[in-house]
This record gives sequence, structure tokens and C-alpha cells, in this order.
Amino acid sequence: MTRMPALFVGHGSPMNAIEDNAWSRAWAAMGRDLPRPRAIAMVSAHWETRGATAVSASATPETIHDFGGFPQALFDVQYRAPGDPALAAQIGQILSPDRVVQHPTRGLDHGAWGVLLPMYPEADIPVVQISLDRGRSNPWHYEAGRRLSALRDEGVLLIGSGDIVHNLRAADFRRPEAPPWAERFNETAKALILAGAHDALIDWQGLGPDAEIAINSAEHYLPLLYVLGAQGPDDPVSFFTDDVFAAISMTGVKFG
Repeated sequence: MTRMPALFVGHGSPMNAIEDNAWSRAWAAMGRDLPRPRAIAMVSAHWETRGATAVSASATPETIHDFGGFPQALFDVQYRAPGDPALAAQIGQILSPDRVVQHPTRGLDHGAWGVLLPMYPEADIPVVQISLDRGRSNPWHYEAGRRLSALRDEGVLLIGSGDIVHNLRAADFRRPEAPPWAERFNETAKALILAGAHDALIDWQGLGPDAEIAINSAEHYLPLLYVLGAQGPDDPVSFFTDDVFAAISMTGVKFG
């Protein structure tokens, strides 16, 4: 079976799911160009837990519209991809003995379907979501990605969905040009990714004031650590989207 790559997708606004723009077109091209996965394991910024990692175990996950203030067309989206309870159980075994909960009803949040709708519009590939246990350390999230990397050899596409730079309080969408600190940190992170400097990216608090502003509450950054952990020693690295809009990085990274 073909070893699947691992992706980090800078997902930005939920509207990217239904708008025709450079980002959604890049995601669509990625879906066409990749080997077809048998399933997708998705770590999204928009499912946070504490005390345990949760895994979506529903065979028919619902479409979660976890946002407000957007056009009705976005709320009308239904992404009907099947779940994969067997894969969910396997993920629980991989992450054991750390506590993992099989969530029987959890659906797909916009961090997942907002990216997958352009990538796989037929919604015919099973998707399992993995939560961010915010009680865990940065190295734990990285190590979880390393453990999950074995799924790549079984036809599973591992995707982290977030944003390297994400600080909505600092964003002014009336002025979409990025502030200097956002551009600087995006470039710093890209250079460290290309250099394989994972320790520095794990310990992002040591990267200075730009990182502190750019990463902010960290839920959009943590999915990157899973994908870094899943990187193999011979995986080529490429960026399939690469820009900063306001205070949000749309940079996407492919490993493999």
C-alpha cells in the first residue's frame, strides 16, 4: 500500500470552504494529486478536550456549524463523509496507555469539513477526528503524531488543520495586509520546518515575542505538532499555500 503523506493545512476563515479562491483551489488540487486515501485522520483546532483525547467514533458524523455571523449558504453545507469506527478504535490503541475516549456522536467541525469539502467534494472518504487534549504538553502532542505516523503506511492521510499564525484579536479584516510580526513569525516557522528543527517548533515559547503574539492561545498551532511528529526521515517538505492574511497564516505544508 502506498505510504500517504501528512499535511498541515492553514484553514483560515470558514468561508474558504465555499469560496473560489487561491486557497480553496490549492486544496482541491491537493485532493486531485494525492494518492487516494482509504481514510483520513484529522486533528482540528476546533475540537479541544481536557483530561483525555477524544476520537470521533460515529459511523455517520454530522456536519457541525461551529461559528456565527456568516452567510446562510455556509450553514447550509452538509459534508456527508462516513466515519470509520474501526479506525477510531485503532487510534485509541495507538495512543494508549494514555487516556482516549471513543466519542459515539461527535461530528466534523469546520476545521475538518471546511478543508475537506474543496479537497474531496464527493465526501466519499471516511474521516475520523482526533481532539486536542489541552491538558497535555507540547511534546506530548508531537509524540502523539509520531505514534500516529504508522497509519500513513496503511493508506490513512493524516491532516492537521489550524494556522501557524492565528490571533483574531490582533486582526483587522478591513486591512488584510499582515502586520510585520505575523510575516516574521510565519517565515521563522517555515525556515525551522525546512531545517527539520522540530525541538524549536515544539518549544515555541522560546521563539520570542513574535511567537507569543502569533500563536496566542495555541489551539491553531498544536495541529502542526502532530504533523511534524508524523514526518519521516526521508519525507520531502513542500509548501502548497504560503501567505499571511491579516493576522492569520494560510501556509500549508506537505510532508512526503
